Amino acid sequence: MGDVKLVDLHRQYLALKPEIDAAMANVLATTAFIRGPEVPAFESAFAGFLGVKHVIGCGSGTDALQIAYMALGIGPGDEVITTPFTFVATVEALVLLGAKPVYVDIDAHTYNLDANAVAKAITPKTKAIVPVHLYGHPADMDALATVACAHNLPLIEDAAQATGARIAGRMVGTLGLLSCFSFFPAKNLGCFGDGGAVATNDDRLADACRLIANHGSKQRYFHEVVGINSRLDTLQAAVLLAKLPHLESFNEGRIRVATRYNEALRDLPWLTLPRVAPNVRHVYQQYSVRTQHRDAFAKHLEANDIPYAIHYPRPLHQQPAFAQLAAGARFPVAEKLAEEVLSLPMFPEMTDNEIELVVAAVRSFAPPLSM
Repeated sequence: MGDVKLVDLHRQYLALKPEIDAAMANVLATTAFIRGPEVPAFESAFAGFLGVKHVIGCGSGTDALQIAYMALGIGPGDEVITTPFTFVATVEALVLLGAKPVYVDIDAHTYNLDANAVAKAITPKTKAIVPVHLYGHPADMDALATVACAHNLPLIEDAAQATGARIAGRMVGTLGLLSCFSFFPAKNLGCFGDGGAVATNDDRLADACRLIANHGSKQRYFHEVVGINSRLDTLQAAVLLAKLPHLESFNEGRIRVATRYNEALRDLPWLTLPRVAPNVRHVYQQYSVRTQHRDAFAKHLEANDIPYAIHYPRPLHQQPAFAQLAAGARFPVAEKLAEEVLSLPMFPEMTDNEIELVVAAVRSFAPPLSM
């Protein structure tokens, strides 16, 4: 689509081609495609990067959530408080386990869970709280931890969009009892297919997650619990091992692009740019803006060959698959965001020229005089 892509995965591959090709060739030579040595090597390296005791690789970020929920025994009759404004995976796994997602509205500035709303939603059936670090901006984990501790509830971080984000120097993914990551190709740390991980400092939960992810089995053909088949395959682990040393530079690249956008677009009265809370490192999985004129703005971008995405056009409580779980519920902030949010091109390797093309297209938009 024109001279700018929404995400350019090929460019990152070319930059790391010798390392990635060598890593994948080694797996092909050994044919250790399942649970090869690269898997524990990556788990150890990623644990070191995060600063946690345990990382359990798995098949996807969605599976990571399901494994974490299962490890905590979440099931029929349980309630889990989370956001209605996120990707479906956050609640999909809950519903499959028979649990009920309980939505609360989000902060109008960071788009993350509102801790005050969480506190009001807790009932005797509440089993966990699941904040999502949306678009790469950390949720308010200090406020959420205060609520969780007051009610003796675990926090499960959905960190799928925020690998490398920090709050006052503390790494996202280390602030909950369990944390879940996605390595989908377009993520900040992406592999060449699906992949995910659960991170924790809890030895017992780490053992439970490993057991669940491997058919409930430690010893072949002996199954201690009902589990699932969700193993990070060796080829993906090899790719992640090659990319992990570059993750900080990837994130700095995203921050560079966001900073350029911020400087060039901050004076536009019709456009709300991403806001960053104090002491937070936002890693911009998405650069998502807001405007009351989104449909006209989207058409304008299309006419100027600038790609865009909408994350997300319909909140989860309004999705047909889950509507019966929140019948009649209203979440004004989430609903307003779903009508206004739009993501501009964002990837670490964007050139100055590409950024300028996006900026020029955005600035040339003339909002309609009336709604």
